Amino acid sequence: MTGVFTGHPKGFGFVAVDGLEEDIYISAEQVHGALHQDVVQVELKEAQEGKRREGKVVKVLTRGTMQLVGIYQENKNYGFVVPDNGRYTKDIFIPKEQSKGAVNGHKVVVILTDYGTEGKNPEGKVTEILGHVSDPGTDVLSIVKGMEIPTEFPEKVMNQAERVPDRICGADMQGRMDLRQVQMVTIDGEDAKDLDDAVSLRMEGENYVLGVHIADVSNYVQEGSALDREALKRGTSVYLVDHVIPMLPRRLSNGICSLCAGEDRLTLSCIMTIDQKGNVIDHVIAETVIRVDRRMTYTSVQKILDGDEEETARYEELAPMFLRMNELARLLRGKRRKRGSIDFDFPETKVKLDEDGCPTDIMPYERNEATRIIEDFMLIANETVAEDCYWQSLPFLYRTHDRPDSDRMRKLSAFLHNFGYTIHMKNHEVHPMELQKLLVKLEGTPEEALVDRLTLRSMKQARYGTECTGHFGLAANCYCHFTSPIRRYPDLQIHRIIKDVLRGRMKEERLLHYEQILDEVARQSSERERKADEAERETVRMKKAEYMSRFLYEEFDGVISGMTAWGIYVELPNTVEGLVRTASLQDDYYEYNESMYEMVGVHTGRRWKLGQAVRVRVTGADKLARTVDFEMAEPQEE
Repeated sequence: MTGVFTGHPKGFGFVAVDGLEEDIYISAEQVHGALHQDVVQVELKEAQEGKRREGKVVKVLTRGTMQLVGIYQENKNYGFVVPDNGRYTKDIFIPKEQSKGAVNGHKVVVILTDYGTEGKNPEGKVTEILGHVSDPGTDVLSIVKGMEIPTEFPEKVMNQAERVPDRICGADMQGRMDLRQVQMVTIDGEDAKDLDDAVSLRMEGENYVLGVHIADVSNYVQEGSALDREALKRGTSVYLVDHVIPMLPRRLSNGICSLCAGEDRLTLSCIMTIDQKGNVIDHVIAETVIRVDRRMTYTSVQKILDGDEEETARYEELAPMFLRMNELARLLRGKRRKRGSIDFDFPETKVKLDEDGCPTDIMPYERNEATRIIEDFMLIANETVAEDCYWQSLPFLYRTHDRPDSDRMRKLSAFLHNFGYTIHMKNHEVHPMELQKLLVKLEGTPEEALVDRLTLRSMKQARYGTECTGHFGLAANCYCHFTSPIRRYPDLQIHRIIKDVLRGRMKEERLLHYEQILDEVARQSSERERKADEAERETVRMKKAEYMSRFLYEEFDGVISGMTAWGIYVELPNTVEGLVRTASLQDDYYEYNESMYEMVGVHTGRRWKLGQAVRVRVTGADKLARTVDFEMAEPQEE
């Protein structure tokens, strides 16, 4: 069989084969020179009942890695690089003349020149020195380089960006709907610089007229240009703990494309008439020119919604609009819930750093009514645009989310039965309404967090595609990404399709052109999105480990968030997750009951369950491995 090898720091690994539900286990002795991410040929051993399938690597077909990031270690006539990624279990041998002058403790990028054999280490040459391991910013840069995320723009791209004008001129506005007199605002976080959406709202009798106005990036990024090719290559902006790696050069993303207050800007607007039941009864999609009245923050708008007199007086002319916006957002949210949309409210992590990049605080980034207003308005605009293009039978880029795997749902259903909950399945499939009703029932119960996590893990990943197969999580028949073209390539691509239609250019030649390119755009965009998510997640995990290293042997309250045979994952209120290794549970010999997601003491019968509140002690924090270790603290005496 052929599949992709995933290495483990202890030397063994697994091979994922398309069509096989379970990965094949490869012991350290049977790896035979395969490295993490290689495509390999595997010979299966005879299956043993109740045990995971095992195999051995018989051939490496293609190498999955060309470059690595690690710490350089100097010897007299040569050096070694210890890879940051523990899944690469062998150090890389570096001949002295290929070291580029690196010294002990330098973080370096290495190109592999020889993959080695079982008894011989891989060999490579240093192509870039990122800085000393203790230099500020080197840690985050190492993760980015290790994932091969480009950080610098090629000269050709920068030259093109320099030629983009700073201001729009009269010729740019020709043929556009002029909305410069319409009251509108941007609402973003305090530190946001790429403002790609503005919103307006007025009443027409009993109906709301909601305008979602999106930066017309396609006006400045021509299809097939160096700027466009680089944007597609990147796929998305990457939001790291200490900085953003933009999809477009900052001259565009923070300049002419950003909807700055008081400046004329070119936009693509979706203006929707919405009735009192939350139905979009009419809509217009048009090329427009706008001028934002105020740049608002979530904090400010939330204060107004909370009735803060000082803030309301400061934005007196806008306050009534924010109250109406909140009213409409609740209406839209209620309608989505009614049809079965699932809203997981897991808090994101906010990491505060000092000027040297050291974490000073970690906390959950909570959503509030102001953030939800923008979420709800963007959702309805994305849905309206997707439906409009679907009914026109246009070649298009949808955001799709497939139904969960029926086997996973059956397992979840069987587990929930123990708590007295049921999930109704029809023809082995579940409707999103069923999951949403379940989550509503669980609100405020001890098992709420546990079931939320298990349900999320049972879901598939959302992705981009050219077929309109629906969005399960949103319970939407049609959905797309239209609202963030500064930071997401699919949105930029959709803007081009819409503008071709609006300008009467969607003839046979253009239709054929989009049909030829969109599958690849969808694949590339989905792949880059996953890479960006991983980089964002790993930089946060690293900062969490660095932060927790200050609290060794201190105790914290937490909740059991995950369970495996080798240990119990515990999450603290500040979103830090750490592992209590099974071996550290000294009061008994514990066995993992997979079907019930619990650890059971063989002699005492003591149980550790998912969602259970526990007290833990920090025993280790490894910034390089990005892990935090806990042990269970004894229950406090009353």
